[in-house]
Amino acid sequence: MKKGQVLEGIVEKVVFPNKGIVITEDGKEFVVKNCIPGQTVSFSVRKMRKGKCEGRLLNTLKKSSIELQEWSCPHFGECGGCAYQNLSYESQLKLKENQIRELLAPVLSESGVDFERVFEGIKESPRQFAYRNKMEFSFGDTEKDGPLALGMHKRGSFYDIVNVEECKIVDEDYHRILICVRAFSEAKKISFYHKLSHEGYLRHLLVRKAVKTGDILIDLVTSTQTEGFDETAVLAELKEQILGVSYDGKIVGILHTRNDSLADVIRDDGTDILYGQDYFYEELLGLEFKITPFSFFQTNSLGAEVLYETAREYIGGSLGTVFDLYSGTGTIAQILSPAAGKVIGVEIVEEAVEAARENAKRNGLANCTFIAGDVLKVVDAIEEKPDFIILDPPRDGIHPKALSKIGLRFRPERMLYISCKPTSLARDLQMLQEYGYVVERLCCVDMFPGTGHVETCVLLGRK
Repeated sequence: MKKGQVLEGIVEKVVFPNKGIVITEDGKEFVVKNCIPGQTVSFSVRKMRKGKCEGRLLNTLKKSSIELQEWSCPHFGECGGCAYQNLSYESQLKLKENQIRELLAPVLSESGVDFERVFEGIKESPRQFAYRNKMEFSFGDTEKDGPLALGMHKRGSFYDIVNVEECKIVDEDYHRILICVRAFSEAKKISFYHKLSHEGYLRHLLVRKAVKTGDILIDLVTSTQTEGFDETAVLAELKEQILGVSYDGKIVGILHTRNDSLADVIRDDGTDILYGQDYFYEELLGLEFKITPFSFFQTNSLGAEVLYETAREYIGGSLGTVFDLYSGTGTIAQILSPAAGKVIGVEIVEEAVEAARENAKRNGLANCTFIAGDVLKVVDAIEEKPDFIILDPPRDGIHPKALSKIGLRFRPERMLYISCKPTSLARDLQMLQEYGYVVERLCCVDMFPGTGHVETCVLLGRK
């Protein structure tokens, strides 16, 4: 067997995140992304290392019995944004639920907990389509030296960009903005930033829209390479072009951010306001939260309400002192504050901490305190003892040393762990179980329909 060799096989199952387990005729097992259980696929061999084999999907030779004959998004299969648009929503939920079961059931059994007894299933997103409140589009081309494109990365490609003017996970206002900015950039013949040569101007287009108010923020992210054109005049004309389009919502701000980072990320090296303001307010469960272009905020506002209502239910009645570790902009802390005597949030991103303080003040919540710093270091300086701890870490989970401090030093009676990456959650739960905690309740919330991602909410109690 050689790298590049083309093989065929049947997809036995799909494990998180979106990894198809394909079995060939001779019984060999390959990991191939972007598959559906039951499909017969062809793939090329990519890696063979230490008994682990990986392949790159080429074609679907036979559809799965659970696969839709047609799907609504014309970009699916080419765009790398979604994985499950070819499944009914019911099938998507069942697939994600089974992935959580396979990941967490063995972990819980180590502490004597029956997964089926504590698992409460998966909760639907209130919207299956047009649910996102934020999108980061990239400038590029669909193929080398091709015409300008503005959209999402092509599936399996770091360089190629797919135009996604009919993307189904955002509403029509995103499409209108996308088409307007791309047409203007094409007409002006403005170059995009090439990832290999690090030359060019246009990098990203960031769009945010509040679900409750319809307010829209637009941020054009570029390099500082302005040779050959008058940047001020071009940005002024682009602003007028954007404002000249009719929208369902209302544009409250158009911004320009400079970013000369060599990495393909959106970084703020300085932002100017071209029109309006650089923020809007989004409402969750009766509270208002200030959103700026780079604020962390759940990308599915209505789904976030389902998640946070679940968290409130799990926590129950009145509490004493609550620690909200990895608190972000303080969303969870503020939603839970009425049930707490005091809430202390810890977050490493200073901008998020400032936003959390401002949001708490705006919502009239005097019992919330937010500390800027690394959880691993800050927990040593906090003298108060928590009655309850909320954990909502980044995708990679919690640093083992921080986890040991949380589980051994503070030893609260209960903890709530909210995770956006089940594999990290499984690892962290193993450690928490070693520190004497067991899972009491567990459910999933589908915040990301059409994709392979899912949120998991876990209530832990001390033995």
